[in-house]
Amino acid sequence: MHKITQLPTVNDDLDDRYGKEGTRSRDEFNAKSRAWYYAECIKNARIKAGLTQKDVAERIGKKREYVALIERGETDMQLSTFIMMSEAVGLHFVLSY
Repeated sequence: MHKITQLPTVNDDLDDRYGKEGTRSRDEFNAKSRAWYYAECIKNARIKAGLTQKDVAERIGKKREYVALIERGETDMQLSTFIMMSEAVGLHFVLSY
């Protein structure tokens, strides 16, 4: 059991690769990770709905290439685009206070 407690954690690995929490490089990594995660959610919902990237692009008034960039996590999107894309693939958000 002693050896297991000496194994590096995921956070140790992230600290080594991207810097400690609160550093610019770690903040950038975290932001890209979140963007990738949300893009994956939209992409999975799009596929489940039987829609193509072109279908989504037409529904939100953008080019297919832009949708592809978002799904690959290669570009940042505004909140309004995220909401439009989410609704285009059937995801809806409910606010509760």
